Amino acid sequence: MSQGLNDKAWQVLFDHFAILAEIDKNGFFEIAAKDIKTISGREPRLMAKFDHYSNLPTLFKQHHLSILPLSRSRYVIGQFNAYKEVTYDSKVKPIVKKLPDHIVSLDPTNLYSESAALHAAYLTGMIDDVIGERSQPTVSGRMSSKAFNFTIGTHNGNEYEVEVTNAQVEIDAGYETESSFVIVEAKKETVKDFLIRQMYYPFRLWSEKVNKPVIPIFFTYSNDVFSFFEYRFRDPLSYHSLELVQQKNYMIAHQSITKEDITNLLHLDIVKEPTIPFPQADSFERIVDLLGLLVENELGKADITTTYNFDERQTNYYTTAAMYLGLVERSKDIEKVVRFRLTKKGEELMHKPYKQKYLGLAACVIEHEVFQKVLSICLTEGEMPSRDRIVMWMKDAHVYGVGSESTYARRASTIIQWVHWVLSLPS
Repeated sequence: MSQGLNDKAWQVLFDHFAILAEIDKNGFFEIAAKDIKTISGREPRLMAKFDHYSNLPTLFKQHHLSILPLSRSRYVIGQFNAYKEVTYDSKVKPIVKKLPDHIVSLDPTNLYSESAALHAAYLTGMIDDVIGERSQPTVSGRMSSKAFNFTIGTHNGNEYEVEVTNAQVEIDAGYETESSFVIVEAKKETVKDFLIRQMYYPFRLWSEKVNKPVIPIFFTYSNDVFSFFEYRFRDPLSYHSLELVQQKNYMIAHQSITKEDITNLLHLDIVKEPTIPFPQADSFERIVDLLGLLVENELGKADITTTYNFDERQTNYYTTAAMYLGLVERSKDIEKVVRFRLTKKGEELMHKPYKQKYLGLAACVIEHEVFQKVLSICLTEGEMPSRDRIVMWMKDAHVYGVGSESTYARRASTIIQWVHWVLSLPS
């Protein structure tokens, strides 16, 4: 895999400062922002912002390293357990909420920014329902952390004490109730994990500023589902003592998709297979998230990898899958850099109401011969056809860019998962 700019720049820094040797000797390595810029030639904020484990440079992953800010001008690198895995509990069914009738400035079919999703969550009463009290929005944006100490666990089971002084903190939203203050970290896509620092530093700052319990909440908006994960720090002085209290999911009221709607997809005309590699991207939900990212802006491969919970290989898989469906296309900017944007079809679909949007996305899948055959068997026989049977249909359809038998088997997994997604729409 080709190295990204951050990978190359961190390799220079690791060599220049013998960082691995220093960590092996001391357990950590402190680095100044000015040294990052001087030695690597890149902006420190671009070199130290990794919201998800997958965003970390290769050297960090190889040696189980993470980086945390100590101030606005210094960082510490160590084998820290800096990230928290996120598990979406499929048993938590969405509670339906309604946007007030008088609200016309917020379009529930176009919530493609974190702030828009948070506004919708507040106006529909989701925030109050999660907290269990009437709340008012009070703070958001960037601020200074002030000074505090904490302990953090490491990959090898040790603990280190970290001292923070006036590091930059950013809060996506803060809500106050009679008895508590809530800080929300928001993402507009499904995630596998998040950087605990994004909630811990604001938690420590506001725990000193208010005489009420501070409740950290992680929030994602994905596939029109609002998911809230309420946490608590079991030990306020321990970074890695974060534990889940509850998960709650919500949706804004919309027309329901029925099993009959899904059955009607079998009447779609079959399209000719495109000369685009057949998809290898098992999570259709993440394709929907990718489309949501592209609603507001064209993005380059590096932008998608950095913004989303992808590594470079996954970015390739998912952009190619969206192109296969005719929903994304490549473009080039003025400097001839390849970027991705929604096609006209993709743009129109992403702005439709819920039912039309998701049936439209399902149609983009089922109009392909192999997917339609698999769906037909699922609906008529009540079970997924065998992988061997699916591979046979793939060969009959002359899908593009699949050579070896092992590749056919991997692509069959994508077919199975996408059809499962289609079948899940009525629920």
